[in-house]
Amino acid sequence: MNVFVLCTGRCGSVTFAEACKHITNYTTGHESHTKCRGAARMAYPENHIEVDNRLVWFVGALHKKYGKGAFYVHLLRNEEDTAASFAKRADRGIIAAYKDAILLRCPGKIPAINICRDYCHTVNENIRYFLQDKPNQMTIDIESAVDVFPEFWKRIGAEGDLDAALLELQVKHHRSV
Repeated sequence: MNVFVLCTGRCGSVTFAEACKHITNYTTGHESHTKCRGAARMAYPENHIEVDNRLVWFVGALHKKYGKGAFYVHLLRNEEDTAASFAKRADRGIIAAYKDAILLRCPGKIPAINICRDYCHTVNENIRYFLQDKPNQMTIDIESAVDVFPEFWKRIGAEGDLDAALLELQVKHHRSV
């Protein structure tokens, strides 16, 4: 079974991926296929956990290839904190692309934090919509991940060092806010 962790980014995705690396019967990747195109973008090995905020833009292909047979995680962080973290880098990356290419250069001077809030809300709503018919899923808030990670571990039949994974969830990687 494959596991896909869908998220906004800036929400503990690296931390979650590092925790999953303590699972021995799955491989784990963080944004491991970002340079792949076409069918290669969805060509993950069996028993693989992929954590990638860009997957939200490929949910059609994700559904077509893995559908209800995969396990999905909606990884969340307090939306205001996530937006604030993105605002620190709003002039590049996904937020710049969202502002300039998705929202088509919003008219007027809209504060970066408002663009970031809109991005976070939109992505989280898209993930919720995608997951509506998926029987194998759970939502994990990174702030309480230590408490629910054992349930995730059990639901995917993980093997390995759970204690080490729980310790990893207490480390904040790529911290900006």
